Amino acid sequence: MEQAFGNFVNGEWVDAESGDTFEVVNPADTTDVVARFQRSTAADAEDAIEAAIAAQHEWANRPGPERGAILNRASQELASRKEEATEMLVREEGKARSEAAGEVQRAIDIFAYYAQKSLDLGGVVKSPSGRNKELSTKREPLGTVSIITPWNYPIAIPAWKLAPALAAGNTVVAKPASEAPNSTRILVECLAEAGLPDGVVNFVTGPGSELGAPLTTHSEIDAVSFTGSTSVGTSVAQAASEGLKRVQCEMGGKNPTVVMPSADIVEAVEILGVGAFGTTGQSCTAASRAIVHEDVYDEFVDAMVEYAEDIVVGPGLDDPDVGPHVSQGELDSTLEYIDIGVDEGATLETGGERLADGEYDDGYYVRPAVFSDVDNDMRIAQEEIFGPVLSVIEASDFEDALELANDVEFGLSASIVTQDLTEANEFLDRIEAGVAKVNEKTTGLELHVPFGGYKQSSTNTYREQGDAGLDFFTATKTIYRNY
Repeated sequence: MEQAFGNFVNGEWVDAESGDTFEVVNPADTTDVVARFQRSTAADAEDAIEAAIAAQHEWANRPGPERGAILNRASQELASRKEEATEMLVREEGKARSEAAGEVQRAIDIFAYYAQKSLDLGGVVKSPSGRNKELSTKREPLGTVSIITPWNYPIAIPAWKLAPALAAGNTVVAKPASEAPNSTRILVECLAEAGLPDGVVNFVTGPGSELGAPLTTHSEIDAVSFTGSTSVGTSVAQAASEGLKRVQCEMGGKNPTVVMPSADIVEAVEILGVGAFGTTGQSCTAASRAIVHEDVYDEFVDAMVEYAEDIVVGPGLDDPDVGPHVSQGELDSTLEYIDIGVDEGATLETGGERLADGEYDDGYYVRPAVFSDVDNDMRIAQEEIFGPVLSVIEASDFEDALELANDVEFGLSASIVTQDLTEANEFLDRIEAGVAKVNEKTTGLELHVPFGGYKQSSTNTYREQGDAGLDFFTATKTIYRNY
């Protein structure tokens, strides 16, 4: 029988008050029930919040190096469990094994990074305007924060929210996505094993419809950090802002890669292929639009189709090129968008069919799809699909390509493939995206630099990761001393 896991509240694993649970299944084989988790209610969330509030003062008053030592031990504990965490991530989310291993390593590195950053938390000294005075700043934790995380990076995203929050001295209530809660559960276990005091991190599982309200509107929640869809993120931001809470939401994307005539087409196809189809296209930074100069458009389409047709789709544990969708709902959404693209008049060059025979019988698989003859005003060119679907759009010149790239409500990640230095620099200056790259895929992020989007991709308040992650989770106090 599958194992049942509780919520983690005030240092103890406990059942939800309702006694109800839900199943987490393997998207590669839905007959494989990975585990059961608590179907929590608002009352369970409030218990977790109260535990975090009670632990707040003691944790905030610990010296930064002591907090950092715990984060460092948690990093080492996760490293010792890397194989277990990798396999669990594959079984609950569906990623290819190598992708999952890379994500777990990222979480390990994030905790080690913020363990070191905790040594430098302090302030700055400024020169006062008068004599016998001192003027300085001090960084302080906000208090108790809630983090709401998605299923597509179920260990990396919780890590890059948890680690800076804890390094800064905050207490946390974490709610993972119901499709993939095991990875966050493992992070919490590693923190507890590392000696984190009771109540500093609390973990509740269940539907957002039940837990969202207390986690965003409770009077003692000081900040909310959310990653997910634009529709839900907008609701979270509005609810949290009513109470004047600090809030950050990183949301959807419709990311372009521009391909210019000077590009090596083989390189461009590799960049687009990995960016569009890696992680089954289930990434907010996935390349969804290839905007290709007319001089190389046909050559690119032919090569892109060949690339897509060579992709191996299969169970994540076999380490294929592309794994399954995370759920039936996500699969249905991708298949619906493929039908929409055909109905809109785009040419489905390859892929787009559900795979359902043999090893695919009990999984959520689709063949990666490439559309050509796509107009930028089509829904498949404007709306986030979150599946392995690439729309190829023709551009007449660089200015047209840039206009097409920016003509979308999102602005998360974008790239250009070119050997022309002027084009590269113009693109970096004028692209409306929070992440801009030259001759690289739109996916993939360094952990020590800021991450976030423009337009409907973000609340455009605070960035995540690096020093920006600490900025969100701290308040600045200005101190005047007259002696």
